[in-house]
Formats: sequence, structure tokens, C-alpha cells
Amino acid sequence: MRDEQSRSIRVSHAFLLLFCACALVAAAIGAVSGNSFYLRLATEALILAGLALSVDLLLGYTGALSLGQALYFGVGAYVSALVLLQTASFWLAMSAAGAASLLSAFIGGLIANRVRAVYFTLITLGLSQVIGKVVYNTRELGASDGIIGIPVIDIGIGGWSVSAADPTGFFLVVLVFIVILYGALAYLLETPFGRVLIALRSNEKRVPFLGYSVWRARMIAYVLAGVVAGLSGALYPMLRGFVSPELMSFSMSSNAVVAVLLGGAGTLVGALYGSVLLVVIKSIIGSWTEHHLIVIGALFIWSILFFPRGLMGMIIPYFLKRPSEEQSTVQVPSNVSLSGEAK
Repeated sequence: MRDEQSRSIRVSHAFLLLFCACALVAAAIGAVSGNSFYLRLATEALILAGLALSVDLLLGYTGALSLGQALYFGVGAYVSALVLLQTASFWLAMSAAGAASLLSAFIGGLIANRVRAVYFTLITLGLSQVIGKVVYNTRELGASDGIIGIPVIDIGIGGWSVSAADPTGFFLVVLVFIVILYGALAYLLETPFGRVLIALRSNEKRVPFLGYSVWRARMIAYVLAGVVAGLSGALYPMLRGFVSPELMSFSMSSNAVVAVLLGGAGTLVGALYGSVLLVVIKSIIGSWTEHHLIVIGALFIWSILFFPRGLMGMIIPYFLKRPSEEQSTVQVPSNVSLSGEAK
């Protein structure tokens, strides 16, 4: 089992490299063609992939479905926007967004982790809706209009600087950031604590017999997922130049869940592929009809019925199939009998 899990992780990393290669090719094509629209759209898909990673950490590895991860995405986005209005510092905005999402996720976790199953899902949804309505009616935060006029910043990395207005440069910055988030979560899941999270999904009632606290493990996972969502949200105002209460809406959370299920829950890399796939589908169908949500909903139902494991959930097992040592045949020389005597 351990060997199979290790091989599964290696295959997932291989698909991550493929994802990065495709992203770099897309960035090169966009830079050469000068078409910034598709690069901006791809950058938004990567940011949403960060939100999907937070959903996959909970749903794919602990079995907890959260419909309120957009709350922490929105918290990160609003805090980042407020900081950027005062000082155009990328690192200060990211640090403040991370701290705010950590605090809010801790408070939300104290409330949500008191219950399980569908009640957990409903509480996370309720928290998101309540805070979203508070932001919607707060004039200091722009109310229903949100916060606009966020300045364009330069992102300094050592002696290298990238402007958020540069579609190719900012796309690469976001790509590196999402890959770092993926790597951190993949490393966490390989630690003993990560095994505890997987055990929660398998059989939560047996975890205390192993000497671990179920509530503490769930709490840590919830807070980590909130921080991942908040850090991803902090990049949104840098891309679009505004934030709005829609970032905390149910549609944002549901899109992240759909992306995880399309890509394959419990694979991490599936969240990346699923987010890009969802954004592409919405963009293409949205250009054909204004009723694109109906078509996307129908596609989602179709995929759940016929491909419940998602894209990566179907592809990865094919690379894990190989003859075992026990099934391998032993070639006996023709001049030697089965008794070991030469003919």
C-alpha cells in the first residue's frame, strides 16, 4: 500500500510538470502574439486553482465538504486590496492577507468543527453567506460596489522586478506561487500528520485509538485550507484591480468544488487541471450563449454520473498498473527439468 501511494504521488508530480510545461508554452505564445486577454484569463484560472487546492485538502483528504472556502478567498482579497491602497507592497499585502485568513479560518474552524457531515457543509456555507452580506452592506468596504482603483504594483523578487500590469510576467509569478502551494501541501500529506488526515477520511472513529486527536487534526487541516484560500485570494486584486462581495459568494465556493470533482478529488494536481478546464469551458460556452450556467451544470452532472473519480482520478491509475513480482513468470532453461536435474 505504501509503495502504491508513493508511486501515485510520483505520477501526480509528473502531471504537475506537464501542467507547468503547458503553462510555459501558453505564456510564450501569449507573449509572442501580444494577446493579453487569454493570459489574464489563464492567470485567473491559476488563482482559482489555489482556491480549489484548499477545497481538495478538505474534501479529498479529510472527507469534509466545505461550501464556504470563498469566505477566506474573499478575506485575503479584501485585506490585500486595503493594504495595496495604502502601500504598493506585494510582500506586505501577501503577509497581511495570510495573517487575516489564518485568524478568520481559526475562528471559523472553532465553529464549523463542532459538527460533522452535512451539518459541517451547511455551517461553512452559512459562515460565508453571513460575512459576505456584512461586507455587502459595509460602506467602508465599498458595499455592493466593492473596492476599485487598486494601483498596479511592481513585485520585487531579489534583484528582479515584475509589474502586475505585465500579463506574461504576472502569469509566471502566479504560476510559481501556485506550484509552491502545491509543493507545500504535497509535502504535508507525506508527513505523519498527512497520514492522519487520510485516516480521517477512511475511518474517523478509529483515529483516536492510534493516539491522535480527531478535532485537532480537523482543526489544523481547516486552518491550513483557509490560509491557502486566503493567499490565493490576495493575488486577485493585483490581477483585476478591484474586489467585490461576489468573491465570497456561494458561486465561488461551488466553482472550486466543481473544479476539484472535475479534476479528481484527493489528487491535488487534479485541482489545477480542473480549475483550468472549468475556466476554459465557461469561457467557450459563455461566448455562445448567456445561459452557459445551464450547460455547465449539465456537464457537471454528466461527469459525476459517468466519471465520478474525475480526470486525474481516471488517468493516474493507468500509470500505476504494472505486473507485480508475484505475477511475473520464471523462465526455466530448456535443458533443465523442474526437479533441478539436467536433461
